[in-house]
Amino acid sequence: MSDSIYDKLTQLGGATKIPQSPEEAELERVQNPQADIQYNVRFTAPEFTSLCPMTGAPDFAHLVIDYVPGAWLVESKSLKLYLTSFRNHGAFHEDCTISIARRLQDFLEPTWLRIGGYWYPRGGIPIDVFWQTGPLPADVWIPDQGVAPYRGRG
Repeated sequence: MSDSIYDKLTQLGGATKIPQSPEEAELERVQNPQADIQYNVRFTAPEFTSLCPMTGAPDFAHLVIDYVPGAWLVESKSLKLYLTSFRNHGAFHEDCTISIARRLQDFLEPTWLRIGGYWYPRGGIPIDVFWQTGPLPADVWIPDQGVAPYRGRG
């Protein structure tokens, strides 16, 4: 048996069910083979969905997650399944966005993490939620998230 950093992954390469809740979703991580340098990793989820906790109506967002890894990388399929699990989850925009950031921060212990939650309007008001762990790292290129503020038809 090999001693690969990928040996303990259970979701990649096979059929997996969508978790019924974010709490049920299992994030997976692998050792960062490039941990001797700092670099940025970006995940973009332009079709994120959750439910309004009051009405059960769907809410939609464009999420951008940037992180400078430390010892760990998040396995992307597990992240996709985790984000998809919010489709059945009722919570306000702020709660969804910050819950994702906190779980990734706690799980990965990255050098730096930032999330931008660009939520589409409900009731005529778009809500954007932003959080980061601290100042931008000095020697890492962190590009703009590239999502324009909501303009409607103007």
